[in-house]
Amino acid sequence: MAARPPASLSYRTTGSTCLHPLSQLLGIPLDQVNFVACQLFALSAAFWFRIYLHPGKASPEVRHTLATILGIYFVVFCFGWYAVHLFVLVLMCYGVMVTASVSNIHRPLMIVTQKITTLAFQVHDGLGRKAEDLSAEQHRLAVKAKPSLLEYLSYHLNFMSVIAGPCNNFKDYVAFIEGRHIHMKLLEVNWTQRGFQSLPEPSPMGAVIQKLCVTLMSLLLFLTLSKSFPVTFLIDDWFVHKANFLSRLWYLYVVMQAAKPKYYFAWTLADAVHNAAGFGFNGMDTDGKSRWDLLSNLNIWKIETATSFKMYLENWNIQTSTWLKCVCYERVPWYPTVLTFLLSALWHGVYPGYYFTFLTGVPVTLAARAVRNNYRHHFLSSKARKIAYDVVTWAVTQLAVSYTAAPFVMLAVEPTISLYKSVFFFLHIICLLIILFLPIKPHQPQRQSRSPNSVKKKAD
Repeated sequence: MAARPPASLSYRTTGSTCLHPLSQLLGIPLDQVNFVACQLFALSAAFWFRIYLHPGKASPEVRHTLATILGIYFVVFCFGWYAVHLFVLVLMCYGVMVTASVSNIHRPLMIVTQKITTLAFQVHDGLGRKAEDLSAEQHRLAVKAKPSLLEYLSYHLNFMSVIAGPCNNFKDYVAFIEGRHIHMKLLEVNWTQRGFQSLPEPSPMGAVIQKLCVTLMSLLLFLTLSKSFPVTFLIDDWFVHKANFLSRLWYLYVVMQAAKPKYYFAWTLADAVHNAAGFGFNGMDTDGKSRWDLLSNLNIWKIETATSFKMYLENWNIQTSTWLKCVCYERVPWYPTVLTFLLSALWHGVYPGYYFTFLTGVPVTLAARAVRNNYRHHFLSSKARKIAYDVVTWAVTQLAVSYTAAPFVMLAVEPTISLYKSVFFFLHIICLLIILFLPIKPHQPQRQSRSPNSVKKKAD
């Protein structure tokens, strides 16, 4: 593992240093303090934005402009001169409106990369492809007119998502700015039958408070668990040379569990910021309650109770998974799973650990799919069998995720190889044996259904 920089260096940043005393007091790197400060300020700004710049009180141009100005300020505060790189990238891509592949040294650049490529493909779907060649979802999200410069800048640099995301669709964002976002979702409900004569505007306060509670709990868990179970423990001499195999697997699981709350914290707080601004409404549930999960990046309950690798990935970093599906999985003509994992690794950056994680994810995904297709139906005949199957697959899934994701947080080659050698590369070997020897049943990826004309054309 790379040597840890001197303590004094951990407080350096290219952004503002006004919170340096607070950074020293808390013992937390200054860039992380700046990040949290920006997100908390964004939360306050979001309430102000929803109340005083409501679509009924302010024009879309005013909302676009102020959202962009605040976003630019946050980027400059957090990253200083580095923000110039971000702005140049955004402006360059506006002229050509093409996909971009860029290095993601900082989180804002990662989010902007997602948005640039998402918008590029949606403009391509709207202006460069025939309607009958599009899936239902591609047709719904297709952008059929080039965005104005103000819309474009606001979409990429607005204060709600520029620091921590998540990525969202251009048409959803513009509908939010113009005040059509909630109304569009409410029209999906038959309000006349429910006794309402007009469409009520739901309040996000309940969702925001709930998500802030999750954010606070995640922060407390991270500050507690990360110190008790640091990732460096996985290359400790006792772990590598003295612990027995089962102990190594147990500590691997515990250490990776301790690393997750920081992601829960950042993503849930970002979701709360959007909701506080009035963005993220996703219609009503079966009980008639408002759903504010359009932009949610994770489902913690489903993550912690996942009984398959697929279920885990579908509920972890949801908006990034949606982006990968939009720009890669649905569009490549061959090996969609392999190429999607590879793109994910490239997008995350240059650290070798990312590539270990995502390349390991390929055989794990294929093996899990093969086992599920061959054996799951045997356990559905009784409730007891189904419970036993769920318990076993839950334990296997949690261990497989810990094994696969460990290099992602270790980053470097040497600690990754040390960890995998200490557990004898067992999951790699098991997955390869399953892929080689287990009968492969025909499997069609569950993609969006295409239009009837497209299906007929393909059949012809």
